[in-house]
Amino acid sequence: MHLKRVVITGLGTINPLGHSIQEFFDNLDAGLSGAGPITRFDTTLFKTKFACEIKDYDPAKFGIDKKEERKLDKFTQFALIASAQALADSAIDITKINPDRAGVILGTGIGGIETLFQEIEGYCDGGKTPRFSPFLIPKMIPDMAPGMISMKYGLRGPNYTTVSACASSTHAMIDAFDNIRLGRADIIITGGSEAGITVPSIGGFNSAQAMSTNNDNFKTASRPFDKTRDGFVMGEGSGILVFEEYEHAVARGAKIYCEVAGGGMTADAHHITAPHPEGFGAINVMRHALEDAGLEKESVDYVNVHGTATPLGDIAELKAIKAIFGEHAYKLNISATKSMTGHLLGAAGSVEALACIHAINSGIVPPTINFEHEDPEIDYKLNLTLNKAQRREVNVAMNNTFGFGGHNSCVIFKKV
Repeated sequence: MHLKRVVITGLGTINPLGHSIQEFFDNLDAGLSGAGPITRFDTTLFKTKFACEIKDYDPAKFGIDKKEERKLDKFTQFALIASAQALADSAIDITKINPDRAGVILGTGIGGIETLFQEIEGYCDGGKTPRFSPFLIPKMIPDMAPGMISMKYGLRGPNYTTVSACASSTHAMIDAFDNIRLGRADIIITGGSEAGITVPSIGGFNSAQAMSTNNDNFKTASRPFDKTRDGFVMGEGSGILVFEEYEHAVARGAKIYCEVAGGGMTADAHHITAPHPEGFGAINVMRHALEDAGLEKESVDYVNVHGTATPLGDIAELKAIKAIFGEHAYKLNISATKSMTGHLLGAAGSVEALACIHAINSGIVPPTINFEHEDPEIDYKLNLTLNKAQRREVNVAMNNTFGFGGHNSCVIFKKV
């Protein structure tokens, strides 16, 4: 079977480093930290009191009025905002495409958890009579973000959500890629969205000992590859990309950012939260992605790693990179942009895909910020792009995302 080529023609985001693609890219290149004290709720009883929140967020600024806001959890709001940007960037005329061949496939890890918590909290405080909002279920369920986008633009093609913890949006992008290259669709709006800075999320991850508690140094708390790293920093937001069949894009004269080359998906089959210590699942997922793309390992210039700043995860991923790339590992640029954005959970892969695409188009590799102390278990002969962005030609970029449950996903982008 002849597989169609898939390219990216539109980008959109709202995240802790910006309300737009250009603001995000500028702050990424500058090595800005998105961390700050949590403003959403009282953190007195919490071990972690900071996160990477979206700054100055007001739904009205993005055309979401009060009536609509009451019907939409933040994760759906973020997805709608980023999708509007991506479609505008793509210059697609919705009236001139076949709506049956245009779809939406997004990823999220925990969906409308803020809505669920607020409704349960309100019920428990409200006496014996149930007084749940009629919008509880549609606000909470993870599939509502792609559903709302499809309704807004009249897109009747494939429409669903992937849920695989922090690998969710990369799984969504691979599904979008497959739907187009197999001929099932011409256009897929894809990526992910997450609004996880909530009472149960922060409390739960604290109890799992997964998050940094470095409250005295919150700006630099997300410190991948640093000996003093103590866990991830929560982020929020959405990254959205327009995937389009190559001939379809060329026929309408679209601007093309890059090509989607291949993807891989594996499982560690090891532990509910910890990665395999030797990175076996990560090794396999990168190998599968390279094979799917038909690329030699020497063609890869940049790897945006999962790099959450957990004591075990960073070591295991670098072991995997050395195992799969061999001597070429020392010629790569490697960076962990979660040091700036925080960890966007189910939206992490899509926001980091944007960073990869920016590196391909700008020749600027974003840095791993906040590095100070060497860890004897980490090989610093690897170019981890520490503290400052670096210039180099990037023809092929790889993006790794891994999730609780042992889920591994990897997607590769290349210049057209």
